[in-house]
Amino acid sequence: MSYQTELRNKNRGYMNLIVWQKAMDLFELAWGIAYKEAKIDFKLRSQFADAVQSISSNISEGYGRRSVNEYIQYLYVALGSSAESLTRAFGLNRSEQVTDIRTRDFDLLHYEVENRLLRLIQKLEQKRDDGDWIARISEDPEEYSAKPLLQNSNTPKYPSTPALHPAA
Repeated sequence: MSYQTELRNKNRGYMNLIVWQKAMDLFELAWGIAYKEAKIDFKLRSQFADAVQSISSNISEGYGRRSVNEYIQYLYVALGSSAESLTRAFGLNRSEQVTDIRTRDFDLLHYEVENRLLRLIQKLEQKRDDGDWIARISEDPEEYSAKPLLQNSNTPKYPSTPALHPAA
């Protein structure tokens, strides 16, 4: 799925971040598990989906803050939501509400998102500490007109259809 829109501006640059795109993929996978495939308690599935959605939401909110310190802070919140979502996924698996196969699918994609978040935080902290952070956003609309593609990734796109990985 493309996460780009034809409407581009200086605050939508987070859509180019692979970590944000992968976090959106993780949410799509979690939504399928929680609401389409498995028989999960209403409160638990809501908490699981909310924790996963919080990852991409905090990446984008931090980006929009335009301050390196706030950006890093929101990325750490996203990392915390990442840990919460994995804990909830494992809990749902241990209580036999989600299959081992779907838990493994989630774990694989989650692992990539988590590592990309850690690397982004590390790079931003290094830029901040080196005084290399540039808070300037280009005013040139040409920079926002291109439709960047999702770059190559080691993690395959997992199907969102339950037919390939039945919940029961």
